[in-house]
Amino acid sequence: MMGHVGWRLVGGVLGVVVALVVGAEAAPVTTNIRVGVITNKDGPHLKIYFPAIAACNSVSSVAVADDSGTTFDSARNVLAEKYGDLKTFRDPSAMLKEFRPNLVVVALPAHLAPNRIREALNAECHVLAEKPSCVRPEDFAPLVALAEQKKLNLMLALPSRLAPSTVRAKEIIDAAWLGKPYGVVFHHVKDQARLTRSSYQKSWYADRDLAGGGHLIWLGIHNLDRVFFLLNDRVESVTGFTNNVGEQPIEIEDSEAVAFRFRSGMLGTFHGGYYVEGGSRQAGTTIWGSKGWIKMDDYRGPDGSTSSFRWYSTHEDAPRGVQTERLEEANPYFLLMQAAVDATRGATAPPLTGGECLHVLKVIFGAYQSAETGKATAISD
Repeated sequence: MMGHVGWRLVGGVLGVVVALVVGAEAAPVTTNIRVGVITNKDGPHLKIYFPAIAACNSVSSVAVADDSGTTFDSARNVLAEKYGDLKTFRDPSAMLKEFRPNLVVVALPAHLAPNRIREALNAECHVLAEKPSCVRPEDFAPLVALAEQKKLNLMLALPSRLAPSTVRAKEIIDAAWLGKPYGVVFHHVKDQARLTRSSYQKSWYADRDLAGGGHLIWLGIHNLDRVFFLLNDRVESVTGFTNNVGEQPIEIEDSEAVAFRFRSGMLGTFHGGYYVEGGSRQAGTTIWGSKGWIKMDDYRGPDGSTSSFRWYSTHEDAPRGVQTERLEEANPYFLLMQAAVDATRGATAPPLTGGECLHVLKVIFGAYQSAETGKATAISD
């Protein structure tokens, strides 16, 4: 269970999100909502989404739509104890019509997601969709426009912005303790082992036409969104390199190096890939500014997880010397699901907007374009 400090941090980030939404219209707050899940036999992250929904407050009932029916038992095992008789549908359209969910979670392979997101929005549902939910930004942009037209929330599942370390870094940056941001370097590395499995090689994850890309769009996207959120900045131009350095029989990149020029003039670089042993992760973000720096590191290996959060500032109101903080851990997907529920109820602003989601997609596909053309790609809204 999250302690007092953890809840303070989560409340802080949601408060920041609310403050960033200018001119949002007040809406009546609903006590409880209905949540629908649209997925299939290849649906990603269901072992995360079902427990996250079960942990939520202010949900009255849940329905699952899966044309294969293969996910119904696992959904019941997790959700039935709290929500009673789980409603199941083989036809997502029937679920939308009969169950009439307020919030729809779309957990589908990327190439199948746009049509289902559109259908849910047209049924007047708010949507939380597993990233990337498209294989090109041109398929996602009309969905953002539709959501804005209908005044509905469209959110990709990018929970890193709600992680306690992100919340704390956002507090420091927004307090101007780093001064003017100058540059950012960040990385994210996970296991090469998954790419060696025949089941993975035959799955939609390993096919660019079905997934949109590889490591960058599946995992790197979290890191990009986190940095864009922390700095409240957008990318003006991107240059990228991608490769299959492990030479596995896959049609996606397992390695990428990306450089950004932000609209503020700041520069940044990201490196990611599938490199390390099974179950391991290495990630880190360092931000430098005119008055200090923040360094966040995260490591998970065979012996468990370690993380560190350090920062330094010469701002007159900041504490002196290098600060090392120990932050409580919390599952960001659980925080994101609750935030999506609360936004659907009208209790808070959404944790991220469709426009923010579209921007990070444009940057990623811009990096892919740059890797193919050998030229920088300009990013426009």
